[in-house]
Amino acid sequence: MLDHMTFRVTDIARAKAFYSAALAPLGYSVCFEGNYGVNILGFAYPDCAEPDGKKADVWFIDGPSPYGGPSATTGCHLAWRAETRAQVDGFYLAAIAAGGKDNGAPGVRPDYHPDYYGAFVIDPEGNNIEAVCHLPG
Repeated sequence: MLDHMTFRVTDIARAKAFYSAALAPLGYSVCFEGNYGVNILGFAYPDCAEPDGKKADVWFIDGPSPYGGPSATTGCHLAWRAETRAQVDGFYLAAIAAGGKDNGAPGVRPDYHPDYYGAFVIDPEGNNIEAVCHLPG
């Protein structure tokens, strides 16, 4: 089971604006902003099992790692689970309005499974991001 993931970005302000818009329909919001030698941004969703009522599972760090590698995480696929198909639609519309590029409009993907309803968007760094609902319509 995954707990959290971190992505490097070339512009933390752009990442904040884009992901604040794209993830809002899924119930996510910024829960942490700080600087530990680099700017860090965390997004959380409501989770009553957590002590503070939310769970940060997606983090963004501004700039390249001091250990080398590219300046940003690119070419990855990251999917968020949605509770409803309407949330998938909202994610897609918000991400496109925030500057994302269409990579697959909301719809059923029966090749994945009969109830797989997803939408795909390319984020500002070139990652393929998705919202998916696995429940029947």
